[in-house]
Amino acid sequence: MERIGPPLTGNERETLRAYLDFHRATLAWKCEGLTDEELRRPTSPPSTLSLLGLVRHMAEVERQWFRRTIGGAVVPHLWSEERDFQAAYDASGSTRAEAFAAWEAEVEHSRAVEAAAASLDVTVHVPKWEADASLRLVMLHMIHEYARHNGHADFLREAIDGTVGA
Repeated sequence: MERIGPPLTGNERETLRAYLDFHRATLAWKCEGLTDEELRRPTSPPSTLSLLGLVRHMAEVERQWFRRTIGGAVVPHLWSEERDFQAAYDASGSTRAEAFAAWEAEVEHSRAVEAAAASLDVTVHVPKWEADASLRLVMLHMIHEYARHNGHADFLREAIDGTVGA
């Protein structure tokens, strides 16, 4: 994934799309050059959070918000038959190839669902919130989700090999 900054004069949809892709690319960049073992390593005990766990979690989050919520698809969770979102964080038996293939596939599905939507005003019911939400809100929520977890990724990566910067 190429990390390109958002346009300075783009319209709302282009800007949201670009910020989301920027944050997706940041997560990939934080994982670049590490072995499977390093990606699985929890570096802030007692937390078991790892970079690979974040990638798996974000695959599940992409799947939830774009495929299920906006797209209306009925698809199972990637790593849990019990619909447990936390299961994605357990990357102890995972590999870069497995986690990134799932995440990249979900990102592509997300892009297709977003592109097919007539506008940012497309609205769907979100049972968890017991309210309707727009595609605009979902995109903003995803930007927030990536930004928060990319902050975690900063600390995880620095603890692995000293690499800093975003």
